[in-house]
Amino acid sequence: MTAAPPPQRSPFLGVLPWPERRAIAAALRTETIGGLVLLAAAVIALVWANSPLGDVYQQIRDFHFGIPALGLDLSVGHWTADGLLAVFFLVAGIELKRELVVGELRTPATAALPVIAAVCGMAVPAALYVLTAGLGGGSLDGWAVPMATDIAFALAVLAVISTHLPAALRAFLLTLAVVDDLGAILIIAIFFTGDLNFLALGGAFAGLVLFYALQRFRVRGWWWYVPLGVTIWALMYNSGIHATVAGVAMGLILRTTLDKGEESSPGARVAHLVHPFSAGVAVPLFALFAAGVTVSGGALADVFTRPEPLGVVIGLVLGKILGVFGGTYLAARFTRARLNPDLAWADVFGLSVLAGIGFTVALLIGELAFPGQAVTEQIKAAVLIASLASAALAALVLLRRNKVYKRLYEEENIDADEDGIPDIYQREATPAER
Repeated sequence: MTAAPPPQRSPFLGVLPWPERRAIAAALRTETIGGLVLLAAAVIALVWANSPLGDVYQQIRDFHFGIPALGLDLSVGHWTADGLLAVFFLVAGIELKRELVVGELRTPATAALPVIAAVCGMAVPAALYVLTAGLGGGSLDGWAVPMATDIAFALAVLAVISTHLPAALRAFLLTLAVVDDLGAILIIAIFFTGDLNFLALGGAFAGLVLFYALQRFRVRGWWWYVPLGVTIWALMYNSGIHATVAGVAMGLILRTTLDKGEESSPGARVAHLVHPFSAGVAVPLFALFAAGVTVSGGALADVFTRPEPLGVVIGLVLGKILGVFGGTYLAARFTRARLNPDLAWADVFGLSVLAGIGFTVALLIGELAFPGQAVTEQIKAAVLIASLASAALAALVLLRRNKVYKRLYEEENIDADEDGIPDIYQREATPAER
């Protein structure tokens, strides 16, 4: 009897299914534009903070307003970090839910490599920070700072250098960032929680249960969800848990599957409405009031001589490369996955370098890890330096392969019959997949 042929190994970074590619392309377009605005906001913050108007910058950032009776008397900087970033994490929660239900994370086979890469890309930078700071006699409180990847900043770098990354590489980068965001929110919820107010926490939990019930019974109308969402956010803030947790929780609750007769799910509709505000307003405003660090020779020297900021730089620049690339390579080596023959491991290496851009969430965790301490400014400077170094190195690596990317990109987008669906899907996909 003839032995059965071995099972075909699934391609890693192959052509995405057409529905998945459309969904990811729509998300990445908004992130790219938002990333360019984010870059502009960071540059403005740095110039403003180091100009003769630097005192004005600090006064605006530290100006308090709100409703003290409700425990919401916050500075402008805290409103952007606790309030506006909740919108960012709402979108992250929706994207994570979509990935888990209909995207790359819905099956263990497709989820294995990006999840392993993301987990290694968080663990190795944290370990390098602990090693660097520990050997230097510094504080270990900042271990989580170099764990995050900023997808908007990374896409902005790709836009600036005009590279033509194939859709599969961009999707892999997006999935890395989504898992990173989940890790970040878990770290914030578990390790950066203050004294708990159980009454407020119970109220926030009850609000989330009501939010779920409204979704479960298909209740529609913004007038239900917006007041409830704001209430949940305020209760979560007063509970002692970082308020951004409320955003990701509501994002995970929103339904991402279609009912009969629906053209889009509630999660897709909310993401469509909120994502542009998150990428174009919320995150850039946070960057504007978080990235304004004083740059001087002494400040830059401190980044490379003090153990805490040095640990952040090493964690982001070196740790992300070792973690993401090493995790991906080992996972592919010891599983049935095989790399798309049109690509090379140098392409995965380029994405690993790009993952060292940890801007937004890294700045947020830096503020939480060292609240009100002098080292906070050094940590911020370290995040900026590491992100810029990773961006520059990634540009060098990816541009060397741009001819290959351009060819693959053009092949993926050939539409000879002009029906709006690239020909590659009509040759290889079934009608159900199209």
